[in-house]
Amino acid sequence: MIDFKAYDFHPAILFPGDDTPPVVDLTADYDRDRLRTLTWAIGRYDEVRTQAMYSAPQYDSERRVHMGIDIWAPAGTPVYACYDGIVAACTHHNEPGNYGGTIITRHKPGDTPFWVLYGHLSAESAARYEEGASICAGSVLGALGDMHENGGWVPHLHFQVALHPPTEGDYPGVVRPQDRDAARQRYPDPRHILGPLYRETEQ
Repeated sequence: MIDFKAYDFHPAILFPGDDTPPVVDLTADYDRDRLRTLTWAIGRYDEVRTQAMYSAPQYDSERRVHMGIDIWAPAGTPVYACYDGIVAACTHHNEPGNYGGTIITRHKPGDTPFWVLYGHLSAESAARYEEGASICAGSVLGALGDMHENGGWVPHLHFQVALHPPTEGDYPGVVRPQDRDAARQRYPDPRHILGPLYRETEQ
C-alpha cells in the first residue's frame, strides 16, 4: 500500500467556509430532493447503498457497494488536481446512470503509481485535456456537470482512487457485495487524499 501520509495533496473541491459538509446515509434511502436542498454533502466510501440508487441497466441489480467518495456541490463548482501527474483518460460516459464527464489522472509521487477518477463533470471538462497532458497539484481539471451531462445525477463529484490503470477511461464506481473485499484492495479509501471528511463512527 502507498504511504499516502507522506505526501501533501490539494483538495479536489474547496468547501465554502470552515465546516465540512454533512454526511448523508444512502444505505436505505436515496432522496434526490433532499440532496438538492443540502447543496453541499458527503457520500461515504465502502457504503453498501440502497439498490434504488443504481437502477440503470449496467448495475445488473447487484452492484451497490460504493468505491469512491461523493461530494455534492453546485453544478459548475471547480474541481482540482490532487497532485502533480498526467491525464490518463478524458472522456464522456453519457449513458444514464454513468459518470458523465470523466477525467482520470495518474500520479507517481514515490515508487508506486496510483490513479484518481473524477466523475460527473461537465461535458466541456471531458474535452479539456488530451491523454498524457501534464497537470500540477491545484490545476483546475474541470467543473461539476449538471444533470443533463453528468449521467442524470444531482450534481456531485465521484472521487475514486485506484491502484491499477483504467480500462477505456473507466473504473467501477460500485461493486457487488461479494467483490467488496477485493475491491477495497484495488480502490483504497479516498480519505487518504481528501482528508478526514467523516469519522469511522459515522459509517
